[in-house]
Amino acid sequence: MGDSPQDRGKEIPKIKLDNVEHKIVIMSGKGGVGKSTIAANLAFAFTMKGVEVGLLDCDIHGPSIPMMLGMENERPLPSPSGITPVMMPPHLRVMSMGFLLPDKDTPVIWRGPLKMGAIKQFLEEVTWGALDYLIIDLPPGTGDEPLSIAQLLPQPDGVIIVTTPQDIALLSVRKSINFARALNMHVIGLIENMSGFICPHCGKSVELFKTGGGLKACLDMGVPFLGSIPFDTKVVESGDSGKPFVLEHPNSAAAEAFKGIAAKIEDSLKSNKSGKKEEAKGR
Repeated sequence: MGDSPQDRGKEIPKIKLDNVEHKIVIMSGKGGVGKSTIAANLAFAFTMKGVEVGLLDCDIHGPSIPMMLGMENERPLPSPSGITPVMMPPHLRVMSMGFLLPDKDTPVIWRGPLKMGAIKQFLEEVTWGALDYLIIDLPPGTGDEPLSIAQLLPQPDGVIIVTTPQDIALLSVRKSINFARALNMHVIGLIENMSGFICPHCGKSVELFKTGGGLKACLDMGVPFLGSIPFDTKVVESGDSGKPFVLEHPNSAAAEAFKGIAAKIEDSLKSNKSGKKEEAKGR
């Protein structure tokens, strides 16, 4: 299978994704940076604008989105046209391997071809309907699942990379950026998560994992910096209890950061779309 924009997605029936306006891939170079938390809360930040959003959890071995959203007991429904994703009214639709396992402790013991087949089915058979955004949450690294999405997803808008500020995480960021570029995927930008902790007692900021590393990496690699998410213990509590953080604590500093980043992504996609139109006119 080719990696060029012309080859990408050629095996996926267009009918399932032709009503999806924007397709955004969320990835990270390493685990433990809060990528799924970012993906879920960005999805809700978009729904707060009243738009339709799909959230596809492509972490085959460690699907965490169902637990984060309090959906562990939900199941997608078959329909004549495919698989109906799990709905979270009023504006979110979700699909995850976690919905298909007999229980949450069942491991998925698969090699690459089976994982690629599952992702292909998610893209081919899930009837997302009309969406403004489809957010695709990938497992960390640059292995089977990211490569499958890069090769199979038709006309993605690009990749958002999540990191934390410490140097070991930023080392992996550079690999993720080069992975995206090697596969002709636009890098929308980078998000620095766990960027400082606001003490609830004194109000001072504590640099648990340092700060500013994400911005420096963006300057070094020539990609946009989308913003920082401060460390907030309520984000952890919300994920464990299955209650979306940005909905439960909409006025917190972290929730405002999520909403600000969603606005930046929206502006970036509009700008990129306008640029492509101008480029097409000039041909």
